[in-house]
Amino acid sequence: MEKKTTLSIHTLTEWWKNLPAFSLRNRIAIYYTVATSFLIAAVFTIIYFMVGSVVYRQFDEEIKKEVSEILTEANVNPNDFKGFDSFKDIENSAVRRAPDSDGDNVPGGKSDNDADNVPTANNMNVDTEFIEIVNRSGEVVKKSSSLSWCVLAFDPSRPEATYFNSSFGEVAIRQIQVPLKNSKGITEGFLIVAVPTKNAIIVLHDLRLVFLLSFPLIILTLFILTRLIAVKSIRPVEKIISTAEKMTQVNLHQRFALPYHHDELYRLSTTINAMLDRMQDAFQREKQFTADASHELKTPLATVKGTLEVLVRKPREREHYESRILFCLQELNRMASLIDQLLMLARYDRHGLRPKTDRVVLFTHLEEVIARKRPEAKEKEIAITTTLPEELSVRADPAMLDIIFDNIISNAIKYSPPESAISITTEQVENSVECTIVDQGIGIPEEKINSIFERFYRVDESRNSGTGGSGLGLSIVKKLTDLQNIKISLKSGKGKGTTVRLTIPSA
Repeated sequence: MEKKTTLSIHTLTEWWKNLPAFSLRNRIAIYYTVATSFLIAAVFTIIYFMVGSVVYRQFDEEIKKEVSEILTEANVNPNDFKGFDSFKDIENSAVRRAPDSDGDNVPGGKSDNDADNVPTANNMNVDTEFIEIVNRSGEVVKKSSSLSWCVLAFDPSRPEATYFNSSFGEVAIRQIQVPLKNSKGITEGFLIVAVPTKNAIIVLHDLRLVFLLSFPLIILTLFILTRLIAVKSIRPVEKIISTAEKMTQVNLHQRFALPYHHDELYRLSTTINAMLDRMQDAFQREKQFTADASHELKTPLATVKGTLEVLVRKPREREHYESRILFCLQELNRMASLIDQLLMLARYDRHGLRPKTDRVVLFTHLEEVIARKRPEAKEKEIAITTTLPEELSVRADPAMLDIIFDNIISNAIKYSPPESAISITTEQVENSVECTIVDQGIGIPEEKINSIFERFYRVDESRNSGTGGSGLGLSIVKKLTDLQNIKISLKSGKGKGTTVRLTIPSA
């Protein structure tokens, strides 16, 4: 038996472990059904015991009333008992309801044979009472005629009046055992009154049968309904799965249909759609980046190849060779610079480098960058004027800040006409320092300002590389400023020059 129980528990444990392998709809239905079955079983059990308690309480009230009537009729005080002779009419007080007209097979009626009066479950009247008086040793002194030759159960271990269930013959009864004490408190005997509980047993048996039969039907119905509800509830998830399975880079523009109700599934759909928007945008930018990088690298290679092919066709003068070789070197240097910038962006994107912020004196730092750029400005006779208070300092990564200023000032020189001016000013504004760089260059059309920080973007859509730019400088600047919480803003207009403003946290 113990081995069989252990096997059953092991089987149940294995089944529960394998439950996650079921589909979601089945798991929802099973979890809900199991939880509800425990709840229903608990409710049925409570109802059953409550009904039983109420039924037996009614029997107790009935017996208590009968005891009171017997004692009143006999004029007996259970705490001042004077003798058993007071109970004279016990034999005639067996039945409270009149017997059948012929008196047969009814306790309390007359019969020719005492054996016919033996109480059984079949011949017992529901209103029959059993009364018995015993002495302190349990010997029967008097009893009602309904008992025939039977006696009620006597328990000497119950010194006080208590209710309990018992039986005699085939009859289940509810009885009370009342001690009869004399004036000195000594128990002289006991009054025992009992009533049959046939009706209560029938009611409780029927109730138990109803519960046992209805419980599996309720659980089965609940499982079916729960599964149908689960199927309907996860139908939007099935649609999401179906749409996602069909989605490729070709149809990345497709989006999930939003459910009618603004619930968790609605939030899931909107979240996935937003993620797809970002993925599509990243994919498009990746495609554009690949195309732009290919173009930017292919152009100088094609130029160098074409130049060298022309040189080898026939002998030329030394000066011509030197000028063409210098041109090729410039193109190769531009390509090397482009690769370096691409590697820098890739390094920042892949590793998410953190800036090593430190206190930087802005005057000293800017003067070093300007000193490096003055030769370029001098070639175009561009004047660089500065207003740089020496006491201003900021918190930034010195190396990154150097790259930022180098790119911005290089662009200002590159796109400014000869004999123009570039002004650089710094000032304290609350908890930050504003650095403003203003040139008098060709400017940027207002509709293109928002795109100026994109990789490989150039205002000149023909991608003319005559200026030497690759379209990556401002992308790098934007990336480095974001890493250091530096705000960058750009104001420009076609033919009106450009103003770049950097807001850097103060040290």
